[in-house]
Amino acid sequence: MKPSERVAQVPPSGIRRFFELAEEMDDIISLGVGEPDFSTPWAAREAAIASLEQGKTSYTANRGRRELRERIETHVDSNYDLDYDADEEILVTAGASEGLDLAFRALVNPGDTVAVAQPSYVSYVPGVVFAHGEVLPVPTRREDEFKLTREVLEDAGAEAADLLVMCYPNNPTGATMTAEDLEEVAAFAREHDLGVLSDEIYAELTYEHDHTSIATLPGMRERTVVFNGFSKAYAMTGLRLGYALGPPDIVGAMNRIHQYTMLSAPTTAQYAAIEALDSCDDAVRDMCEQYDRRRKLVLSRFEDMGVDCFRSSGAFYAFPESPWEDPGEFAEALLEAERVAVVPGTAFGEGGENHLRVSYATGMDDLKEAMARIARFVD
Repeated sequence: MKPSERVAQVPPSGIRRFFELAEEMDDIISLGVGEPDFSTPWAAREAAIASLEQGKTSYTANRGRRELRERIETHVDSNYDLDYDADEEILVTAGASEGLDLAFRALVNPGDTVAVAQPSYVSYVPGVVFAHGEVLPVPTRREDEFKLTREVLEDAGAEAADLLVMCYPNNPTGATMTAEDLEEVAAFAREHDLGVLSDEIYAELTYEHDHTSIATLPGMRERTVVFNGFSKAYAMTGLRLGYALGPPDIVGAMNRIHQYTMLSAPTTAQYAAIEALDSCDDAVRDMCEQYDRRRKLVLSRFEDMGVDCFRSSGAFYAFPESPWEDPGEFAEALLEAERVAVVPGTAFGEGGENHLRVSYATGMDDLKEAMARIARFVD
């Protein structure tokens, strides 16, 4: 036996490579992996523990516990003006990543073209490839603050695509888009009958304006699937719980795949998520405030070093230009010399060249030390 050509052509994740290198060294401060350093809020953990003590370890409904779907329905309506029916239009998944994989497999026919706004999270392109689709990179630009614009869509030829994948707040750049910014993307999608997969896992983590979902704009709800979850805002990465919102026929098709592959999302995590939505808003606000303080520290320190750094306004990433011509060589040398792990922007596709992704999801003390080490290395 041997792997299929389709799978064999997909390289290992550039993020995991630096994570694995860092694991082999001592005294490492990792600014490479996008994982909160906070623990899951205690109330959510207590709910998870209680569910285990009560023996609630069976499968749930394929779509997720109805109690959780109802909470999600209320949450997205009150926070983002998104109106979705708990029975037909919400699917609970094993992380937002599973939701995206389901959408690719449910929507992409062999040979379909999927436009991917880049730099982008590392799973989008492989997900399209695994679904037998053709990837069309849409590189965003620093001069546009890494926002998706009509111009870059037209330059990439995205009018010929079947789907568009976008992520705002963005991983890896930390860019965000306002309602006004999104209007021209929505107009482009309507004009060219383009479906949209909108990864909004960082929606809670915006610092300079409120988050807007493209699905709230005129004519977009029926052509958009929205992905969110509990990993980032609620610090529940290991509990693997996300959700997808979309038209009934699309969510139904995604659930058809989900029920044969995953069956249902983790039961214990669903009980934790119900409690998180019920009582953990204050904890989320506190974490968001702390991320904002870290963001300001990182941006200030790069400015002091003379390193040009994009002013991120969401998620928990900074996206500075690499002090060296080759960001991969810089990242490896920094790791070896100063024991600080960052990720070269090239790991995130076109538009990431000459940049580094620096996660400030780590604690403030470690972050200060890491920035001091980077400054020493750059000097």
